[in-house]
Amino acid sequence: MPFSFPTGRARFAVAVAACALALTTLVGCSDGEDGGEGGDSATKSATRPSTGGTRVTIDNFTFRPASLTVAPGARITVVNDDSTTHTLTATKGASFDTGDIAPGKSATVTAPAKAGEFPWDCTIHPFMKGTLTVR
Repeated sequence: MPFSFPTGRARFAVAVAACALALTTLVGCSDGEDGGEGGDSATKSATRPSTGGTRVTIDNFTFRPASLTVAPGARITVVNDDSTTHTLTATKGASFDTGDIAPGKSATVTAPAKAGEFPWDCTIHPFMKGTLTVR
């Protein structure tokens, strides 16, 4: 039996499926990097140091990402997308502290100038933890 091209609704369904497949392929092949400074830290590699602006988002009592690697002196923007106030505060050496960040607000801290690992938590909710690696 020879193949025949679909018509009407079937043609539309095939076109939608082809577009979905193409988009899935493009997104799956992307490395998530925007090629420039800044960008969402969730799309950046957690093992490669960031030299531009880096972002940590607080949502559902969770830091995203919870582990972050940056270059010395990098600026880190902390965005509170949660329903309550939080902080992002170094627990070793008091090297950075956002202070209280109200829901929907943000704060910026500067990574330490020296290399090392710097654990952090939310001083209001100490079960919220993360680690900043400077190298």
